[in-house]
Amino acid sequence: DRYFVDTSAARTLTLPASPALNDEIQILAASGTAATYNITVARNGKLINGNAGNFIIDVNGSWYTLVFTGNTYGWKVA
Repeated sequence: DRYFVDTSAARTLTLPASPALNDEIQILAASGTAATYNITVARNGKLINGNAGNFIIDVNGSWYTLVFTGNTYGWKVA
């Protein structure tokens, strides 16, 4: 899935609770104001880059790909 996120206000996107191996999600901070109005990627119980915390997108115009690598490491952000 690919999400073009309007950052005219802070947003929260929640990752799937039961992802399958190699599931991929792309997130684009489309409005160019993510540094002011962050996008919070809520982990929904799975790790992100091996950490038990949400992922914050705070770079204007940034584009991230998250791939689910399994329960040991969780979602890998590229």
